[in-house]
Amino acid sequence: MKTFRTMTMHDKLFRFSGLLLVGLFTVTGLHAALFEDDEARKAILDLRQRVEFMRADAEQAKKGTADDNATLTRSLLDMQRQLELLRAELATLRGLTEKQANDFSELQKHQKEQSKLFLDRVGKLEPTKISVDGVEFLADPVERRDFETALGVFKKGDFPASQTLFSGFIGRYPASPYVTPALFWLGNAQYATRDYKEAIVNFRALIAKKPDHLRAPEAVLSIANCQLELKDVKGARKTLTDLVRAYPESEAASAAKERLAVLK
Repeated sequence: MKTFRTMTMHDKLFRFSGLLLVGLFTVTGLHAALFEDDEARKAILDLRQRVEFMRADAEQAKKGTADDNATLTRSLLDMQRQLELLRAELATLRGLTEKQANDFSELQKHQKEQSKLFLDRVGKLEPTKISVDGVEFLADPVERRDFETALGVFKKGDFPASQTLFSGFIGRYPASPYVTPALFWLGNAQYATRDYKEAIVNFRALIAKKPDHLRAPEAVLSIANCQLELKDVKGARKTLTDLVRAYPESEAASAAKERLAVLK
């Protein structure tokens, strides 16, 4: 099978040049026979000049093709560099976008946390309804915290420290609903440290302030106990008798009756 190849312009030009050379030698022989020497030389020079022109044109065409290829290659390389630069810029923009998204998410999270803290603080500052010793009242959060702190110290058995805390509480919040139970626990802390006279003062302050309070019968009984510790039997007997008369249905009254029986 024969293989056909497309003839390029360059091949065609060189083939034509060859033909011209053949023609040149042929014409040279003819001119030697038919024309004079001057005319023959002139014809030969003219043919040679044409051949040179054709060769120059062929070389120029070849050079032009090479230049075009070089230009195309440079253009492609330049486009590739620009594409790489664009890809790098796109990656940078994506990184910035992700960072901004993360920063915005963190900002929203921080704002939510701050809002929650603010609402919690506002809620803590608002009075809340509580019940102490069967009495319901609105309590300021700060007062409630201070009272519960003092009571916690008392329950741990640190009676001197609890005395200081309850005394400070009553001084800071004289109108607080917590004052009545604070007087009761202060008196008990003083009784535990054998400060009987001061304990009697605070128990009596409770009874004078809230005679119908749930702790009032216990306060009267505690006064009698302090009097007995102070060897004031007569005073203790009178206090126990008053307790039975004022709060006959209370558990403290039952304990008072038993004490009166022993004292007789």
